[in-house]
Amino acid sequence: MQVRPVISEDIEGILFIQGQCPEIAQWSMWDYDRVAHGEMAGWICEDKAQVLGFLVARRIAGDLEILNFAVRPADRRRGIGQALLGASLEWGKSFGAAEAMLEVRASNLAALRFYERNHFEVTGRRPRYYTSPIEDALLLTASLSRGTD
Repeated sequence: MQVRPVISEDIEGILFIQGQCPEIAQWSMWDYDRVAHGEMAGWICEDKAQVLGFLVARRIAGDLEILNFAVRPADRRRGIGQALLGASLEWGKSFGAAEAMLEVRASNLAALRFYERNHFEVTGRRPRYYTSPIEDALLLTASLSRGTD
């Protein structure tokens, strides 16, 4: 397995994963094309030329914001999410980000446990933020000045 930046040829695989993960943001092909062209940072984890997971982030006000992140359900619990998160956090550290932040559905307990293991803490709530179904978003933040392993 290898983690590398997103390129245009990865978009079909990313959209396939997104289709299997209704809990994540449902982006268009155009959104991912913007990632492949450097408007946002993005990484995929691949094995034998197959996309197993992806993460999209951006630099915002000197910090790192994770925008979209998923691993194929059949390939979870293999360290793919950890590798992708690690790549994004290293990128944030490279430009001096003090914090990493993201939003997650309040009901997504697996994601909440994953982020908790990586030193993210709930720092806020956005009521009725998500649609289909309507649900609160929890805001999570992690300091990049301390370890996230």
